[in-house]
Amino acid sequence: MLRSLATSPFPRVSGTREVNSVAFNKRPSALVATALAGALLLSACGGGSDDGGSGSGGGGGGGTFTAYINEPKSPLVPGNTTESEGAKVIAALWTGLVGFAEDGEVEYSGVAESIESEDNQNWTITLKDGWTFHDGTPVDAQSFVDAWNYTANPQNAQDGGSYLSRIAGFAELEAGTATELSGLAVVDDLTFTVQLQTPFALFPAVVGYDAFNPLPDVFFEDPDAFGTNPVGNGPFQADSEYVPGQGITLTRYDDYAGEDAAQADGMEFIVYADQATAYTDAQDGNVDIVDVIPPDVISEAESEFGDRFINTEVSQITYLGFPTYDQRFADPRVRQAISMAIDRDAISTAIFEGTRTAADSFISPVVDGYREGACEYCTFDVDAANALLDEAGFDRSQPVNLWFNAGGGHDAWMEAVGNQLRQNLDVDFSLQGSLDFAQYLPLGETRGFTGPFRYGWSFDYPAAESYLTPLFTPQAFPPIGSNYPFYDNPEVTDLISQGDQAATEEEAIELYQQAEDLIAEDMPMAPLFFTQIQTVHTENVSNVRIDLFQRPVWSEVTVN
Repeated sequence: MLRSLATSPFPRVSGTREVNSVAFNKRPSALVATALAGALLLSACGGGSDDGGSGSGGGGGGGTFTAYINEPKSPLVPGNTTESEGAKVIAALWTGLVGFAEDGEVEYSGVAESIESEDNQNWTITLKDGWTFHDGTPVDAQSFVDAWNYTANPQNAQDGGSYLSRIAGFAELEAGTATELSGLAVVDDLTFTVQLQTPFALFPAVVGYDAFNPLPDVFFEDPDAFGTNPVGNGPFQADSEYVPGQGITLTRYDDYAGEDAAQADGMEFIVYADQATAYTDAQDGNVDIVDVIPPDVISEAESEFGDRFINTEVSQITYLGFPTYDQRFADPRVRQAISMAIDRDAISTAIFEGTRTAADSFISPVVDGYREGACEYCTFDVDAANALLDEAGFDRSQPVNLWFNAGGGHDAWMEAVGNQLRQNLDVDFSLQGSLDFAQYLPLGETRGFTGPFRYGWSFDYPAAESYLTPLFTPQAFPPIGSNYPFYDNPEVTDLISQGDQAATEEEAIELYQQAEDLIAEDMPMAPLFFTQIQTVHTENVSNVRIDLFQRPVWSEVTVN
């Protein structure tokens, strides 16, 4: 996406700042773990096929390809897209302020020329000249400021609104006493300033996230229509309307000002209700890229697709979330017991061919700040689990509802979780897996989950903080955030805030880890697995690479 040069996740107080993390604009490594480099090596396995195929055009010289997505939750607006399926399309249509190198370093490969601060609180963002939206209008400072004001305003109910909560004036927006962020000001066409409520060294990395993308004037004329007729500034532009249940066709944007111009003439996102159907179509050559295949085909896919099978260690953690608003799950001991009753290793072996690692932390091993065994209640211990459930006075006679979205390959492992609860805790279960992804998250936003629910999270930028603020603080309550358990511990929020303002990476990580310790005790979500994903592609395409955010890099794909 974008880039950055520095080696430390904390910018120098005087100016050249950058971070790294999937969606930031800073030069430091945004607390990226050294393990990240090893993780990226896995993503290079496969996907480099030079096999001939049936596509038109030559490598880097054209042709078109197709890619699988599930139905996005929301219309295609960057500030309203915080889930994986819509984000895949946004990644093709938009380029943000910064990008990220394969090792997690922030790169200035996007719209930003520089992002500078002398105190980590007052930032000046200078844009590169020459960037345009797909309708030919300029990408300027006003297009960023207007987009951020719209996304942050709770009246607009944008899913990514909480990401702008650090900017001065956000509280007034929430209170309804202001309509714009007081911390934003346009200096000239290529310059704007940002004042944060408190210092935050990772700010240049955070702004690489989709919620900080610019919007053209045409968006504000009709936001509802824009979601199906998106106009971005990325390597591909929309060539058709987005049709729910079908998808959208894109063509290469020939006036693209970035370094990562599209190699193909065009691409089409095809919506599938079921991952298994998409995989079958890839076998038959009907869809070129399926970025995540079902767990029950992993072993056959590796042998069938050969070097067109890609195994990638990614930043995702799979959780079992708890509706803390439901009285039955309000006691932390109930949540701790359920977590300890799950044999994560057994499920990984039986369902995922060993491609999931039992999670023992709320922070992924791919970033600095991970500690082995940080989650005490992630340890499989049936006796301790039963003792906790008894202490809490949990009614074992009533089944537990287990929620997950349909069509995503979750049925088997969620049933395995249920079977373990029945066997280890003498608590029966009922699977609630009939909702499509686009229906599943809105139910969670309205506190509709009546039992533990499947949840997956990948960092928005490579930093420990990206696993904490968006999931476990009240400013991230839906609909403007991703805290679906509706968890709120003021001590956690305060420690994260202290970490944000820390002067050094070491201080920040220590404070984030203290917050994690409290979260691990409260257990609003139970970390289950650190994830590897398996991708397949047809002989029609080459140069398929999965990035830090577990998305194919669409601009690099070539048609054979």
